[in-house]
Amino acid sequence: MVGRTPRLSLIFAVLAVIGFILLISIITSLEDLNGQLAFTFYKIKSSIHSAFKPPELVWPVVVNQTYCGRFVQKLTEEEAIEQRHLLNSLAWPGPPVKGLPVKFSSNPAKSYFVIQGPPEQHIGDQLVVKVHVHNFLGQPKKHGGDFLIARLHSPELRAGVAGKVHDHNDGNYTVLFPLLWAGEVRVEITMVHPSEAVAVLKRLQEEQPDRVFYTSLFRSGSLSETTICNLCLPFNQKPLCNFTDPVTGEPWYCYKPEKIGCDTRINHATGGFTKNLITKYEAHFFKRGVNLKVPIPASAMDKVTVLPANNEQNAIVKNNYNAAGYYFNGTWRSLSGSAVQQFNDPSAITRCLRGKIVYMLGDSTLRQWYKYLTAFVPDLKQLNLYTPKRIGPFMAVDSANNILVRYCSHGPPIRLTPVLSSELHYAANEIDRIQGGPNTIVLVSVWAHFSSFPIETYIRRLRHIRKAVMRLLNRDPATLVVIRTANLQKLDPENTMFNSDWFCLQIDTVLRAMFKGLNVKLLDAWEMTLAHHLSHNLHPPQDIIKNMINVILSFICPVRKI
Repeated sequence: MVGRTPRLSLIFAVLAVIGFILLISIITSLEDLNGQLAFTFYKIKSSIHSAFKPPELVWPVVVNQTYCGRFVQKLTEEEAIEQRHLLNSLAWPGPPVKGLPVKFSSNPAKSYFVIQGPPEQHIGDQLVVKVHVHNFLGQPKKHGGDFLIARLHSPELRAGVAGKVHDHNDGNYTVLFPLLWAGEVRVEITMVHPSEAVAVLKRLQEEQPDRVFYTSLFRSGSLSETTICNLCLPFNQKPLCNFTDPVTGEPWYCYKPEKIGCDTRINHATGGFTKNLITKYEAHFFKRGVNLKVPIPASAMDKVTVLPANNEQNAIVKNNYNAAGYYFNGTWRSLSGSAVQQFNDPSAITRCLRGKIVYMLGDSTLRQWYKYLTAFVPDLKQLNLYTPKRIGPFMAVDSANNILVRYCSHGPPIRLTPVLSSELHYAANEIDRIQGGPNTIVLVSVWAHFSSFPIETYIRRLRHIRKAVMRLLNRDPATLVVIRTANLQKLDPENTMFNSDWFCLQIDTVLRAMFKGLNVKLLDAWEMTLAHHLSHNLHPPQDIIKNMINVILSFICPVRKI
């Protein structure tokens, strides 16, 4: 009996700790609990949580093999390693304790930023801003994971540049800006999502990958039926029609019609969006004007005065800053490549495109470029292909100057009004049909329709496109390939569940990594929308599109060095 006493004491001690944890969980779940008392229990609970779990705050990386695992080709060893690295690069700090009262979540109104350094600085310097995130009780947050974006701008100069946000994982953030022009510059910090909202988006990505669904119409004679389609469907519920692309292996399935065959498929369309995806508790983290894309105020001054550079060496610092470019007088100036020319006259665009074939492959954010060119350049005549006005494919020609511009949508998943299924072409397959050469330009934008799927889906699609681009460049290295990145969007509580900027940031990160080191040009739509003064939109406004076209034409017709 004496030997059993220490063992019994240990058991009772463990039970006591478990009971204490349960008691704290019950107390902290009460919304009407006094704020300071709840915060005390929260700190106790956090310390116990830390004692039983590693202090690492980043969500573990798990390669999602269950989603579409039965339908997709197995990764090679090299592809699996790359995917693991990509997923690791997307790791995001998460709250160490979930389910706390909303009052403990990040509140942009209670948070603030502080500009470091003197009120007067110089061109070529780097402006440092510290951001301190607090909860609704005004108490400092103790962990990171809030999604912040930043911009430095001078409204009277129509100038702006994106900032780089660094998360210290303790509720504090550092934002860096290059000082690129003289005058008064203002700092703008925006909380797109609190860390608690990002945790919800992460859950949706894992648990609700089919929250956007699609349909196809099947017709044979007088019989017709519409069924649900998607990248993958439960294979043990109903018979499936397999429309997997035979070349790339990209999966696409529809439920089989009951009375007619799979070969009677007519079209493709967006079926709808799943409703009621989050709980009432989770909805508190997506409140318009409260914690959804809301500015963080300055603690004191929100601006500094930028003076001319002290010396030549100081002015060169801006070229070492990791930014794509900035706006000045409303025009985009590149920091990462050749000078951006201004094509303000249609004849200048015609001269640049003379003898060129331009292929546009992708989504509606690329279709904007086609619409801009055909509207601005009168000699570029659109051919009537009798295709849907918002879908395409489209073609425009200037026979006198031997110019051809083509646009076609990428393959599913793509959210469209009904379109003939035969008109959807995978971008990789279209690239393989292009001969290439010094007079060939290929513009690719494939991102906006992948935001609701697990990121592995997007990695697979880009891998096929990248292989096709490499084959094209092997055929003729003189071919110009331009890849468009993702851009920021207007968010509301509903569309955030499908199109959040956080989803787009993941897509943007993967795209940059997968095309790094290839002989392609990057059109940085992320920074071009973040740095501009106009509101974010899935389809950027005309001023930004004009600047994008100027960047592309400058790639095609760079300034000749003398």
